Amino acid sequence: MPKLGINLLNWTASVTEEHFPIIDRLKEIGYDGIEIFTGSQDPSDYQKLGAHLRELGMGITCVTVLGEDTNPVSPNKQVRAKALDQLKWNIDRCVDCGATHLAGPIHSAFATFTRADIQEDEYKRSAEVLYAAGEYAKEAKLTLCPEALNRFECYLCNTMQQLLKLIELTGHSHVKGMFDTHHANIEEKSLPAAIKQIAPHLAHVHLSENDRGTPGSGHIDFPEVLSTLHQIGYDGWLTIEAFSRADPGFANAINVWREFSPPWDIAESGYRYLKAALENSAS
Repeated sequence: MPKLGINLLNWTASVTEEHFPIIDRLKEIGYDGIEIFTGSQDPSDYQKLGAHLRELGMGITCVTVLGEDTNPVSPNKQVRAKALDQLKWNIDRCVDCGATHLAGPIHSAFATFTRADIQEDEYKRSAEVLYAAGEYAKEAKLTLCPEALNRFECYLCNTMQQLLKLIELTGHSHVKGMFDTHHANIEEKSLPAAIKQIAPHLAHVHLSENDRGTPGSGHIDFPEVLSTLHQIGYDGWLTIEAFSRADPGFANAINVWREFSPPWDIAESGYRYLKAALENSAS
C-alpha cells in the first residue's frame, strides 16, 4: 500500500525545531511521513529533525532545486561541477534526516531559460551530472527523482516522455522518475497515459491540485490517477505538495501571490479525501 505524505512547504521552506508541533499534528492526522525543502543551511537542523521523526515513527523525503550558477546543463564545466557539489550537499542532508528520496527539478536550473530550442547536448550534460550524483546517492542508499515541471518553470523536462528520455540516457539504478499531477495537468494530454509511460522508472509521486490548493477541491481527477497507480503496482510515496504564503520569502520566489487554501485545510481535508480515494482505488 502506498504511503501518504505532505510537504512542509505548506508552512515553511526551512524546517527547524520550532516546526516540530506541525509534524506532531500531521502524525495525529494520520500521515505516514513528511517531505521537506532543503532550505536550512545548518546540518544540525536535519539531524534533529531525523531524530524527532524516528521517535514518531514517520518517514521523510526531500525536495530541492538548482539555480543558474549550479545548472547541470550549462556548457560551462565549472558550473556543472558546482551542480554536482550542490547535489552531493543535498544528499548529505538527506542522510542527516533519514530521507529515502531526493526529488525536484534537479535535471536543470529552476526558472532559467535560454530562449532557444532544447539542445541534445543539454540532455547529455544533465545525464552526466545525474549519473555522478547517482553514484553518490547509491552509497547513501538514496534515490534521486528528477521531476518534470511545466513550461513556465523549466524547459528541459516538461513531460513524462522527456523525463523518460533523460532517465534512460542517465542509466543509473538510483536515478528514477517522479510524477506531479499539477505539472502534468498543464503538460500532458492524458494523466493515466503519462503515468503508464513513466511506470518502469516511477519512484515518487506528488499529488497536487490544479491550483496547488486542497486536493479534491479543484479539477484534478485523483481517483483516476490513484487507480492508474494501483494498476501499475506503484507502492511508494504519495505526497501532497501544496503551497501557501506562510513563508513569504519562498512564496514570492515561486510566484505564489495568494492563498489557495488554508494550510490546515490542505492537510486535514486533503488527507481525508486522498485516504478514501486511495482505499477505493485498491478495492
